[in-house]
Amino acid sequence: MKAVTFSSVVASTIQSYLTLKRALGRQYAMHEWVLAHLDQFLAARHADLGPETFAAWCLTFEHLASGNRRNHMREVRNWCLYRRRREPSCFIPDERLFPPVHQVIRPHIFTDSQVGQLLAAAGTRARTANSPLCPEMMRLAIVLLYTTGMRRRELTRLTVGDYDPREHTLTIRESKFHKSRLIPVSVDAAREIDGVLDLRRRQRYPTATDSSLLWHRSRGYSGGGLGCAVRALFRQAAIRTATDQLPRTHDFRHAFAVTVLLRWYRAGVDVQAKLPFLAHYMGHVSVVSTAYYLQFVEPLAAAASTRFADACGALITPSGIGGAR
Repeated sequence: MKAVTFSSVVASTIQSYLTLKRALGRQYAMHEWVLAHLDQFLAARHADLGPETFAAWCLTFEHLASGNRRNHMREVRNWCLYRRRREPSCFIPDERLFPPVHQVIRPHIFTDSQVGQLLAAAGTRARTANSPLCPEMMRLAIVLLYTTGMRRRELTRLTVGDYDPREHTLTIRESKFHKSRLIPVSVDAAREIDGVLDLRRRQRYPTATDSSLLWHRSRGYSGGGLGCAVRALFRQAAIRTATDQLPRTHDFRHAFAVTVLLRWYRAGVDVQAKLPFLAHYMGHVSVVSTAYYLQFVEPLAAAASTRFADACGALITPSGIGGAR
């Protein structure tokens, strides 16, 4: 990434703020972009940040959606809170005046039947000179997204060398928050990877350790390229969300987390004790991040209700027969 030069009256404070955040293991690329934009705005006016300059700066991205505007304003507010440690009288934006938060998108939880439809659709994708193994690559992508819950970018960065065929594991390197992790894959996923690599060897396509696991001739798939390809499968398989929209590739991550939780409930294991393992598998810093993916869908509600009834049902009597005890 190209180095950014700060030149306003608050340049040194911005630089020290970013240095601190990166020392904590975060890239802060978007945060830097927002603060660089603010720095250029203040430098052009030879001004410090105050109520008037902050309001004027906010007008420069009035064309953005309210959620994006709010995020930009929060980035500046967080920096201001850091600045206050050294300058107690500095300006702090009032968060109550920020635009409203976007309505959270309800994720689509894929069923086994829908995944089967997607695998069938993947098998019909056209082979091209640039992507002679397109059906196999798309099938592998769906299998890995659904059975591992990995992020889209994590999948596209995988190389052949990241797969251990003896241990049936994948090494996910330097992902979000600079975290690397080793994850076991299911028997079905391992069989899928082994089959694809065997096909590539037989047809003399690249299988070197540094070649992309999701391969085509020009280079490995980009995150955006994979997203477009998966959306095409959604259209072909006629899979829609409850609001009649196409699902997101990221919804596979939600589906994975819910499926794991449901399996634990049905197996009768201690779910709370298992959550740290799920957090590590998904590459989260803590279980707080994992909880975001645990949507309380109907099958999960039924499993939790059954678990509660088995454990505490004897303590409850129906209404009208003495009431609850």
